[in-house]
Amino acid sequence: MDLNSASTVVLQVLTQATSQDTAVLKPAEEQLKQWETQPGFYSVLLNIFTNHTLDINVRWLAVLYFKHGIDRYWRRVAPHALSEEEKTTLRAGLITNFNEPINQIATQIAVLIAKVARLDCPRQWPELIPTLIESVKVQDDLRQHRALLTFYHVTKTLASKRLAADRKLFYDLASGIYNFACSLWNHHTDTFLQQVSSGNEAVILSSLERTLLSLKVLRKLTVNGFVEPHKNMEVMGFLHGIFERLKQFLECSRSIGTDNVCRDRLEKTIILFTKVLLDFLDQHPFSFTPLIQRSLEFSVSYVFTEVGEGVTFERFIVQCMNLIKMIVKNYAYKPSKNFEDSSPETLEAHKIKMAFFTYPTLTEICRRLVSHYFLLTEEELTMWEEDPEGFTVEETGGDSWKYSLRPCTEVLFIDIFHEYNQTLTPVLLEMMQTLQGPTNVEDMNALLIKDAVYNAVGLAAYELFDSVDFDQWFKNQLLPELQVIHNRYKPLRRRVIWLIGQWISVKFKSDLRPMLYEAICNLLQDQDLVVRIETATTLKLTVDDFEFRTDQFLPYLETMFTLLFQLLQQVTECDTKMHVLHVLSCVIERVNMQIRPYVGCLVQYLPLLWKQSEEHNMLRCAILTTLIHLVQGLGADSKNLYPFLLPVIQLSTDVSQPPHVYLLEDGLELWLVTLENSPCITPELLRIFQNMSPLLELSSENLRTCFKIINGYIFLSSTEFLQTYAVGLCQSFCELLKEITTEGQVQVLKVVENALKVNPILGPQMFQPILPYVFKGIIEGERYPVVMSTYLGVMGRVLLQNTSFFSSLLNEMAHKFNQEMDQLLGNMIEMWVDRMDNITQPERRKLSALALLSLLPSDNSVIQDKFCGIINISVEGLHDVMTEDPETGTYKDCMLMSHLEEPKVTEDEEPPTEQDKRKKMLALKDPVHMVSLQQFIYEKLKAQQEMLGEQGFQSLMETVDTEIVTQLQEFLQGF
Repeated sequence: MDLNSASTVVLQVLTQATSQDTAVLKPAEEQLKQWETQPGFYSVLLNIFTNHTLDINVRWLAVLYFKHGIDRYWRRVAPHALSEEEKTTLRAGLITNFNEPINQIATQIAVLIAKVARLDCPRQWPELIPTLIESVKVQDDLRQHRALLTFYHVTKTLASKRLAADRKLFYDLASGIYNFACSLWNHHTDTFLQQVSSGNEAVILSSLERTLLSLKVLRKLTVNGFVEPHKNMEVMGFLHGIFERLKQFLECSRSIGTDNVCRDRLEKTIILFTKVLLDFLDQHPFSFTPLIQRSLEFSVSYVFTEVGEGVTFERFIVQCMNLIKMIVKNYAYKPSKNFEDSSPETLEAHKIKMAFFTYPTLTEICRRLVSHYFLLTEEELTMWEEDPEGFTVEETGGDSWKYSLRPCTEVLFIDIFHEYNQTLTPVLLEMMQTLQGPTNVEDMNALLIKDAVYNAVGLAAYELFDSVDFDQWFKNQLLPELQVIHNRYKPLRRRVIWLIGQWISVKFKSDLRPMLYEAICNLLQDQDLVVRIETATTLKLTVDDFEFRTDQFLPYLETMFTLLFQLLQQVTECDTKMHVLHVLSCVIERVNMQIRPYVGCLVQYLPLLWKQSEEHNMLRCAILTTLIHLVQGLGADSKNLYPFLLPVIQLSTDVSQPPHVYLLEDGLELWLVTLENSPCITPELLRIFQNMSPLLELSSENLRTCFKIINGYIFLSSTEFLQTYAVGLCQSFCELLKEITTEGQVQVLKVVENALKVNPILGPQMFQPILPYVFKGIIEGERYPVVMSTYLGVMGRVLLQNTSFFSSLLNEMAHKFNQEMDQLLGNMIEMWVDRMDNITQPERRKLSALALLSLLPSDNSVIQDKFCGIINISVEGLHDVMTEDPETGTYKDCMLMSHLEEPKVTEDEEPPTEQDKRKKMLALKDPVHMVSLQQFIYEKLKAQQEMLGEQGFQSLMETVDTEIVTQLQEFLQGF
């Protein structure tokens, strides 16, 4: 591409590509796509985006196309890779001038230079870093800033490389430029501190921007640039100096307004200081040891004393707390139980920690956390009143939860209490003691203090196990507090029911559950929505608990379920509805069939909620989960839900519908439980199987559930299902077997095996294309035992239950192998006998014995030649299935099922599903469970004897090992 002639054309097409008119835009994009691989195209783009007189949008687009080109064509091995000559020209052009006037374009140019640096620096681009260093020294503000911006992005990108050779290059780079980077940062920092009192916002902001960028560079060099940074005086000097700089910057916040760009930049710089410390601690815990004392002193003084008053802000407090937490929890600083086994570095760090966390310090931290940071703020109380659902979402972990102060203080409290529980337990118990009895509803401060202490007791539940008699406290203190209905007492009602939820799995006597259920019923009718939502949460924790007993819960079930349903209708936020639905699901799951009388209202409401949640896929996931438990609870009665249920399954499992990305896993689970609980097939239930073929093509982690669904249809209505879908299903299976894992092959073959078991006549016909694959696997001696076992299970079904089909299959395979049928049959029997040990399931082992015995009586010389092996397998089968009756001393086949027994279901067991019943009925028709192996062997041997005569039979029996014959005779006593 000739630069001079092409520039005008490319510029024109780029201009068209910025158009809002798709008729102009689309052809331009197509043309640009064609040019991507043309030599010289990126040189033209470079000329365009560095020409500051051109339209900003055009230049922006040129930068983006250049950046994408680096990703696709810069590597030497890439298809249509740029030539080395053009790359050399482009590299030189990129760092000729750092004078881009537009911030957004300047950032994009810095990023694309960093992308090239990742691939080429320093080997093909040794001049990059020296050029950047020289450029950040210039006096021109714009050039200096742009060079510094580029310096940061290059350093960040090079620091992110992980290969050993790349790490070594970055270590060399960091060692070479660290001193300069420190000097640069100190220069910009000092300049900012001098200018901050001038009041000139533009000057302050410009200076602060350079300070921030130079600190970003230093952060990457410090954290990623040294193997043993504690041995580098410059690095440790910079880190030790951070604390003084932080103080200076925090003091600057007094003279900068609270609501302007400078303030925002200042806070970002302060946070960046803390990130340097946190990152360094994370990457180099032992190098951080000399900084532990200063870090703790600094953080504790600003967070837990009056030093921080007027200068700290929330995000800074969060970072300081994270620093304390990381030091307290750091595994590298924890000695082994046997101190002698710990490294000197660990012991040194531990010693510093112990010296700092004295009793007075720990006590003050604990008291300040509880009495200051745990207190509900005016802002939170206002939100409670004005947006109760928003308040509950924030409290349970909304989008801003990660960086907000409350969860950070709670996590710090938990970690410190766990680490120093012997010191802090008496402190917290003393705080509890001072709050015995009711609190005056007029004293809001006292109410909030009690709320904070109760919060601490809930968070420290596991640590307080041996120190608090929670059962007595519940009866004497907490239960009466739940009965105070005054509106101002609602923070405590909410906190107390939350507190009980925290202790329910730690220490709560089962006998007290009915009292708690009574309280929950009352609180679900509380006038305050937040209290009701918190109560629902505790109810979930209660029914999920290991010691939950259905008999204690049932008297309250109707009331609770009704009130939960009312709460579900009342709340409006998607997150809250999901939460309440989850509670309902847990209740339904635990009480199972007992829920049936009470679900009518929920069943009627869910279709409306499904329709309303069209834009909220996560809420729809919650609805699917609820439906799963509902179907399981309703059993066969779930058929009444089909008008709503089946379209939901249809949508959720249709991969052509966008929502399937969110709904598929739960939708498949719902499909499966619907089949398992279906009393009979319906045309609509059969029709949704049309969704299955694309699901099998996905070959995703949901395949296992898909196979269970296919089995569900086979058990439910094999004839109708196989006649409708077997051809397509067989094609899908044949494709899967080519590329699927060993486990996947077994799953496919189990479906075929089930089809043959359920429908021995139709099954082999429908899966005929797969059976040669199975036969071939047996003959060739499949090497994976679990696959071979399944092959033999499939072939055993065909041989035993559809002899004519087996004969035609054997004939077909003889043609394929170019062998005689008898010879091929002999090879198969020989392999079967040889690989019998691959079969571990007793049912399949008995099936193999029955199948091979079904070949008798026979005058076929090949079968007679394998007679010994058939008898060996039969005796092995007898050992597997025969049990001795201790009273009579006779043997009986333990797999025989003579009549349908309804199993007794204990309270902890789930009742049998409709599918379980179908499997039981099927077993009553299965030869494995209906035919006595002992009887079958006797009859087959007797028939063989009659065919050959006594002498011929005796000659045949002499081919069998005498020990095996003795065992056989013992099993056949009485016949």
